Amino acid sequence: MKSRDRRRGLVLVNTGTGKGKSSSALGMVFRAAGWDMKVCVIQYIKGQWQTGEQKAAERFDNIEWHAMGDGFTWDTKNPEQDIKTSREIWEFSKAKILSGEFDLVLLDEINYCCGYNWISGEEIADFIRDQKPSWTHLILTGRNAAPEVISCADTVTEMTKIKHAFEQGIKAEQGIEF
Repeated sequence: MKSRDRRRGLVLVNTGTGKGKSSSALGMVFRAAGWDMKVCVIQYIKGQWQTGEQKAAERFDNIEWHAMGDGFTWDTKNPEQDIKTSREIWEFSKAKILSGEFDLVLLDEINYCCGYNWISGEEIADFIRDQKPSWTHLILTGRNAAPEVISCADTVTEMTKIKHAFEQGIKAEQGIEF
């Protein structure tokens, strides 16, 4: 593994309406963990919903996992609570990134929070530019990535939906969606 003083910490954004944003990021999580990097996964939306990737991460001693959201918030009945929760997770995320403990941090579905104006893209971009340790890799996922975040990222991938099983009435499948 490259020493931190020789590493250029990349900022990656996975966005768009297509499937695979978190899955791609989790591939990088497990890749980094395989290289003995210390990894932190922070989920903004999924809440306490058990996923296969979280179960797999439990087998690694170098992956720290935090599923912190209130669940799927597009059906929210309490937007004030969603804003409060998102702000708390953002503060927690910044502390984890600044701790110096992690080589890679995944902020899973944080882009949704920008899309709902719960956390501003400018605030996230300012933190990335001004405070993120230079050697820390950072991945941000979710639809509607803020233009400011896209601008400060090193790599941005937009997943485009062509067809999705859900549109055919097929519910989320274990091992595929969770």
